[in-house]
Amino acid sequence: MSEPHRSPSPDLTSSAPLAGERVTFTGVLASMTHAQAAEIVTTLGGEASEHVSRQVTILVIGEEGWPLEDDGRPSRKLCEVRDWTSRGVMIRVLQESEFLLAAGLAQRSDEIRRLLTPAMLSQLLSVPVHVIRGWERAGLIRAARRVKRLPYFDFQEVTSARRLSELLQAGVSREEIERSLRELPAVQRGDSRPLEQLELLARDRRVIVRDHHGLREVRGQRLLDFAGEADAAARAHQPEHHEHPVTLSFLEARRRALELENRDWFVEGCRHLAEGDMEEAVEAFRLALMAEPHNPEVHFQLGDALYRLGHPRAALERFYSAVELDHDYLEAWMQIGGIHRELGEPESAIDAFSVTLDIHEDCAEVQFLLAETLAELGRATDAVPHWRAYLDCEQRGPWADLARQRLETQGESYQPVTLPL
Repeated sequence: MSEPHRSPSPDLTSSAPLAGERVTFTGVLASMTHAQAAEIVTTLGGEASEHVSRQVTILVIGEEGWPLEDDGRPSRKLCEVRDWTSRGVMIRVLQESEFLLAAGLAQRSDEIRRLLTPAMLSQLLSVPVHVIRGWERAGLIRAARRVKRLPYFDFQEVTSARRLSELLQAGVSREEIERSLRELPAVQRGDSRPLEQLELLARDRRVIVRDHHGLREVRGQRLLDFAGEADAAARAHQPEHHEHPVTLSFLEARRRALELENRDWFVEGCRHLAEGDMEEAVEAFRLALMAEPHNPEVHFQLGDALYRLGHPRAALERFYSAVELDHDYLEAWMQIGGIHRELGEPESAIDAFSVTLDIHEDCAEVQFLLAETLAELGRATDAVPHWRAYLDCEQRGPWADLARQRLETQGESYQPVTLPL
């Protein structure tokens, strides 16, 4: 029996935006919970549904990550909508930001398209800052803009990387994820780059190890070891160590000198950072400094590795070296303030945070950290404008909740401002 004819849904920008619409949601919403979204639908004259049926007219896809199940397949609701539309039922599929704009919630739409620093993303998404930096070095995410070396990333691109990484780590095949991504409307329109991200992540997962038989992948596949075979052949033609010790020492020294000359130790250090090999990273960055002693980026990365090794004082010196070479190095000043605060030196932390804000007043996380440090010194009144400044930039996440609580404790109220694009 054929489906009854259904007239197209009214334009969502009409005076009654959702009148006559039955709306359901899939995936994690970036701007609110599903329950809050359902309340908005009802307020705007529509009806919210937890399930997909032939009566549903709109499916809204959340934009915090991708609507993929734990097995890598498209969400159940997305599959059901595709099934209904193949049978002639008209159901529109909207991205969360499209839904918010149509519902007259431009501020919420702007919020999920916002740009965030590594520290803000870290506390919002529970992803360590060094992981976010590693993703950028690998090309997995790209800074949408930079302010004095401080990168700002697109929230959706980072959540995409996080979700794809989770799926691969769970053992879902790259092929399955790619098939699912190609079924998503945003990917079909080319609005984002998850397929490129997936390729980079999958390539990074191809770990190679050497055993007594040669090279193999962790999964067991044996590889041709051209370098190993060449080394073995060279060793076969070399005399024993006791025959020509002076000559061999000279050759070994020459080999090491050439290696130092030709190797990009900064890149090597970044690779060790990404792999979690902190001691090797420290050594590589120290060698990089021998070639580029006045490069502030090398000092910064060495400081990061030292800090992650549990040497905050040594890290602090390197971050100070970075700002001596580049006074406007925002992330280095932020690290200096954070370490001083961690070491119980609040006045020094306040000085560093103040310098950071002199360089870039809109650095939200520094506004929050400065406010917290002032409050810890009993200067809550001085902290109030900084909590407000943080909320003007970021209104979601644990820091935002804490800032609102702090303001309430001081008898202050906060009215959200329109967030910038």
